[in-house]
Amino acid sequence: MTKNEEKEFYEEIKDWDFSKFEIESEKLTNWDLFEILNKISTKDSKILDLGTGGGEKVLKYFPECAEILGTDFSEGMIETANRNLKESGRKNITFRLMDNLNMDVPDNYFDIVVARNTPTDPKQIMKCLKKGGYLLVHGVDKYDCLSLKLAFGRGQAQNDINPISVIDYKNILDAGFKDVELVPIHEREYFKNEMLFKAFLKKVPIIDDFSEELGDNKQYYGKDLDEEILGKYIKENTYDGKIRLLRRYYGITARK
Repeated sequence: MTKNEEKEFYEEIKDWDFSKFEIESEKLTNWDLFEILNKISTKDSKILDLGTGGGEKVLKYFPECAEILGTDFSEGMIETANRNLKESGRKNITFRLMDNLNMDVPDNYFDIVVARNTPTDPKQIMKCLKKGGYLLVHGVDKYDCLSLKLAFGRGQAQNDINPISVIDYKNILDAGFKDVELVPIHEREYFKNEMLFKAFLKKVPIIDDFSEELGDNKQYYGKDLDEEILGKYIKENTYDGKIRLLRRYYGITARK
């Protein structure tokens, strides 16, 4: 997927957020980005959220502090975020258009930078952080939804030699960050019915055969779902009437 194609994809889903899928999550790892964020922030903190999407997470989980800037490279996502912001009534948050790989923010300005499931350039993040500032990263690993990928014989980053978590970790170290910690995150997600599960798979790039390592993505995500394979997976992964999906994320904390 080229950068323009990726932008078109996110413009298409600008009114979408995970809450619509009514996912029930069970955490198996004691690492929570929002808990860490709220613990390290103060009333005077200035926070940058990269890849903010429609702003739902920022509005719900980010702390009350001096300033929060949420950025995304999709105009549609920023329109949605600003609409959500207006409805929320919060005053310390701004959303605007920005490419994470071509950042346009002041140097030595932010106390905390958050990057959630989005490409980043740690060297640019380093420049915009104050001395002692924090970087918090949450991403999707190569082994996410592995049983589902194996069932379909393909999937996000399935053929990558290096998991994106390791690549991010190395790039953050190379940028000069200290106290860098990489944590694997395991969760179980449950879907109430087949309709919600299928809708979810059509919106996310889990079973599409592209490379996180090389940036080689298909033009659109989740278009083809083999009903026979999917039906077998659902049958084998239904517990108490709910469809289970095993998630594998990663978290990184670092300081300037």
